[in-house]
Amino acid sequence: MKKYTIKDIAKLAGVSKGTVDRVLHKRGKVSQKALDKVNVVLNEIDYKPNLIARNLKNNKTYRVAVLLPNPDLDPYWLPCIEGINEAKNEFSTFNVAIESYFFDPNSTSSFIETNENLLKTSPDAVLLVPLFYKESLNVIDNYNSLGIISGTFNNQLKSRIINSFVGQDLFRSGRVAASLMDLLLKKGLIAIIHIDEEFDNAQHMQEKEKGFRSYFADEMNEKFELVTLNIKSENANNSLSDFLDKHTDLKGIFVTTSKSYQIAEVISKKNRDDIAFIGYDLLKPNIEFLNNKIIKFLIHQNPKKQAHMGLSLLVEHLIFDKKISKEVYLPLYIINSENVKDYLN
Repeated sequence: MKKYTIKDIAKLAGVSKGTVDRVLHKRGKVSQKALDKVNVVLNEIDYKPNLIARNLKNNKTYRVAVLLPNPDLDPYWLPCIEGINEAKNEFSTFNVAIESYFFDPNSTSSFIETNENLLKTSPDAVLLVPLFYKESLNVIDNYNSLGIISGTFNNQLKSRIINSFVGQDLFRSGRVAASLMDLLLKKGLIAIIHIDEEFDNAQHMQEKEKGFRSYFADEMNEKFELVTLNIKSENANNSLSDFLDKHTDLKGIFVTTSKSYQIAEVISKKNRDDIAFIGYDLLKPNIEFLNNKIIKFLIHQNPKKQAHMGLSLLVEHLIFDKKISKEVYLPLYIINSENVKDYLN
């Protein structure tokens, strides 16, 4: 006979795990509609209480920390807070405490310092965004030595001691961007633009560029010339303006971060809406330039789902002893002005 977990019952009933827990243990408020849904499923599966109860290890309160860039400094991370809060609500009736710790996305010292503060709480598991490659490998090695379970999301690190990764295949996302560019252009100069982050220590940007370049290398297409441009936000206007003045034959732009709007603003001022422009993420200013046809495509990385799923994997392992999926790759969402509304909210 199948052993049903609370997650299984919640999925069958179309309700949250927290709702199922409240019904089973007769605590907290549950709407009549939700109660009826859960009871129907319980009757169908011939539920026996101990089948779920023995999946719970003990009454210990597990501490899970989330280490991610400060959303006040980079709005890309704002949806992650929504995903984290959803996970908190889902597991609110279990013995698990989830806390978030924010670091400056432009500062490795902030990342290290914030991690040190996090460790003072003696977490059982940490979900982190490994924005800085070398430093992230060091902190994960430390987690492992302390017996702390580690999960990553958004950026992937190659390390066997990381318990899970949730995000997109960044190399493939670069290839998808290149294939879109290939559809938009017949020939010409294409600029791959990285903004703000230190390229040598930013694995996610490297993987996107590798994927982008590999597509054209595989096609052996000599009609395109690729050039890489690393710029800082504070100098974006001058740097790109100078670049455009020197490269009047520029036909395409691929921005590897969420800050496409900074480049799009300069393109707009230069009246260069003829440039095939592909970027990432559904930030409000990016969407405005998408709707204005300056940006042709955005690749949506779904940071909310990444954070929520990454947390769920760790929490369900701690409280249910469920095996952690080593890698969970989310779909590559291709967004243009015609379908962007479908992906908002």
